Amino acid sequence: MVILIDTNVALDFLTMRQPFYVDARKIISLCASEKVQGVIAFHSLPNIFYILRKSHSDTDRRKMLRKLCMVLRVVGASHERVCSAIERDDFPDFEDCLQDECAKEISADFIVTRNIEDFRSSKVKAITPQDLLVLVREDK
Repeated sequence: MVILIDTNVALDFLTMRQPFYVDARKIISLCASEKVQGVIAFHSLPNIFYILRKSHSDTDRRKMLRKLCMVLRVVGASHERVCSAIERDDFPDFEDCLQDECAKEISADFIVTRNIEDFRSSKVKAITPQDLLVLVREDK
C-alpha cells in the first residue's frame, strides 16, 4: 500500500501536536517498518520549513526534514500534473490539489490527512490517520 502523507499529518508528528501526535507517530512508524510505503510531496517540505520558522531554529527545522526524508520518499508531480492542478477549480485550496496530483502521479492508494473535507474532489481517496490505522489492522 502506498500512502501520501499530507502536510498536516507530518506537522503533527514533527511537532508532537496534541491530540493528533499519537496517530501521526503510528502512521510514520508503519512507514518506517515498511508495512506501508509512505511518501511526501516535494512541496510539503518548504511549507513545513516555513510554517515552523517562528518556533524552531533553522538547524532544528533541517533536522526535522532529514528525519522525515529518512522514512518517507519524496515525490513530485510532472509538468502536466501541475498544469492540471492549475486548471482544477474543484479544490478550494491549491496546495491540496497539488497533493492530489502528486498522489495520482505515483498511483498512491490513499492521501492520509486530517482534513478530509478539503479533498472532496480528490482523484485519490483521502482518509484520516485513524481510518488508515483501522485499515492496516484489518489487513493483517
